[in-house]
Amino acid sequence: MFSTIRNAFKVPDLRKRIWFTLMMMVVFRFGAHIPVPFLSREAMQAFMGNGTDLFSLFNVFTGGAFSNATVMALGVSPYINASIIVQLLAVAIPSLERLAKEGLEGRKKLNKITRYLGIILAFVQGAGLYVTLHNIGVENNMTAIQNEGVLTFFIITLTFTAGTAFIVWLGELITEKGIGNGVSLIIFAGIVSSIPSGIVTIYNNLLASGVRTMGNIILAICIAIVAVAAIVLVVLFDTAERRIPVQYAKRVVGRKMYGGQSTNIPIKVVMGGVMPIIFASSIMAFPATIVRLATGGNLPTAGLGFRILGCLTAGYGPGWTDIVYSVLYFLLIIFFTYFYSAIQFNPIEMANNMKKSGGYIPGYRPGKPTSDYISKVASRLNLTGAIFLGVIAILPVVVGAVFGIPSLQLGGTSLLIMEGVALESVRQIESQMVMRNYKGFLE
Repeated sequence: MFSTIRNAFKVPDLRKRIWFTLMMMVVFRFGAHIPVPFLSREAMQAFMGNGTDLFSLFNVFTGGAFSNATVMALGVSPYINASIIVQLLAVAIPSLERLAKEGLEGRKKLNKITRYLGIILAFVQGAGLYVTLHNIGVENNMTAIQNEGVLTFFIITLTFTAGTAFIVWLGELITEKGIGNGVSLIIFAGIVSSIPSGIVTIYNNLLASGVRTMGNIILAICIAIVAVAAIVLVVLFDTAERRIPVQYAKRVVGRKMYGGQSTNIPIKVVMGGVMPIIFASSIMAFPATIVRLATGGNLPTAGLGFRILGCLTAGYGPGWTDIVYSVLYFLLIIFFTYFYSAIQFNPIEMANNMKKSGGYIPGYRPGKPTSDYISKVASRLNLTGAIFLGVIAILPVVVGAVFGIPSLQLGGTSLLIMEGVALESVRQIESQMVMRNYKGFLE
């Protein structure tokens, strides 16, 4: 990875793209420290508490911008939710499905729909957050919002919305003029900036002077070992692929003979990357978020609602609910792995393209038998990758529940997201370097 980055800086155009990406991430971090007018930081931190709901994910993805009541408090989460909704609707609505199959132009239209929907969701979430903070101020006798009124409501809500729109715009600039994966890199920057506070939290829970014991020291060492092992495993699985051999028949065009060579189709084991984990985390955190918005930041402490939310929120509810949460989280990761793969990977189209170019898989007839074989291989790989992602994702949840460290759940999710984005960014840099080498060779 370091050699790739070092070689990339030797290419002038690629060096400019890398510096542009870094500068945009610096702009994002500056924006994460601009406070929202008329809004109390203390009220936002009181609303945060120690939960692991969607707002805790907001805080992790934005590098603490949410808990500090800044302009970019909502981050890209409304855009991610809009992306989930649009992709789900593209399966159910024929017009959106046609757009998804129209190539580059269709994807541009879907991206535009996703952006507009993300801005609408940001406004709705900002409005709900305003009402919740108002209720918190009334219940706790604090000035959560200064100069309350209709004008203040629109100023705060539109500030949150503008922050999200600005972040999405930064992400698109990075995708266009940087090294790609703009929104993912924005999330990466927020998570990296929150690592020091996460380390401090684990230190206070395990190694502070008042709680330091031999058992806690051993537990901290085990957590570090598991984190390193998870990094290694994620790298191995993310780069692992199954290569299906493809043979091209010889054909004569004029006086020249074409084809006859052998190649392969690489199919990744973890085809969806970290997107299934992001989607599953957002879905699991959504019910608790709605309840907190509706009740002024308070979650039930007894009764049926307490048990139901405990099954959907890590570290909350009776002890047995963490088991249910882990199972549901695991199943959602498997579902979104297959769902994301179905969107990105089309065996029928792949088999048709092979047939048109005279290619075939040895032992399988072109057409439907080939597409069925590719589908079977992809399904098995998806199952393997989904189980791996699920185990890695719920392991911090289980450890955090056993030892009473709720921050480990968010830490595990953040670790997977950071690794996936870093590996994908390195691949983007490598592909751009290869493209420039080919261009120089052809000239």
